[in-house]
Amino acid sequence: MPVELITDPDDERIGDYRALTDVELRTRWEPPHGLFIAEGELVLRRALRAGYRPRSYLVDAKRVEQLGDTGDAPVYAASQDVLERATGFHVHRGMLASFHRRELPTAAEVLATARRVAVLEDVNNHTNLGAVFRGAAALGIDGVLLSPSCADPLYRRSVRVSMGEVFAVPYATLTPWPDGLEQVRAAGFTVLAMTPAADAVPIQRLTAEQRARAALLLGAEGPGLSRQALAASDVRVSIPMRRGVDSLNVAAAAAVAFWELGRDDPLPT
Repeated sequence: MPVELITDPDDERIGDYRALTDVELRTRWEPPHGLFIAEGELVLRRALRAGYRPRSYLVDAKRVEQLGDTGDAPVYAASQDVLERATGFHVHRGMLASFHRRELPTAAEVLATARRVAVLEDVNNHTNLGAVFRGAAALGIDGVLLSPSCADPLYRRSVRVSMGEVFAVPYATLTPWPDGLEQVRAAGFTVLAMTPAADAVPIQRLTAEQRARAALLLGAEGPGLSRQALAASDVRVSIPMRRGVDSLNVAAAAAVAFWELGRDDPLPT
């Protein structure tokens, strides 16, 4: 495994890793250049297992031996000082990798192989998005559909918060929005809109038919679902609250709802 030592944080060889904390810059840079950044050994390994092709690795010089086989991708090693000056933060996990993106499936392709899906509207907080994907992977959701206004699931923070589970759950953008929900319904799903509205059906009281092929529709934390998305749903659904609490963080609400929809599934082995 040939290793190239980097001593200058402005070295063009590590341009993929520049200013990783600048959300606006990274959003403009990564998708158009067909790349994303994985942080930490666990996430890096999961990206490789999922079949993503590495462009390069950037690691703390003290951790090079942990990397193992890297194939043909170049390995760059640097001191913590150089890493921090290049990326904009203390890379305490000591490993970064730049990967090639893959072409996303269509919404129709995601729906064709799914029994339950999550549909997200305007979830543009990367932490929440990553947490939703982690819950989806753990709790039996077969795919995620995103409105065009959602954040990028492959943004570094989303990937890290999901612990790499964004690689395990197929996802696609659903357009046009919200009219594309008709495509979900036409594929045989019942669109369940999560809302704290007083007239919503408590999620544990859904019928077996409503649960059978569920598309759980969730909105951004704070504003929730748009009026148009609510109107395009089949059933309004709530999680009953106590002590006057009116709502949960969107990722927490998603996890509760995912578990409830799958509670009668066979136990995992």
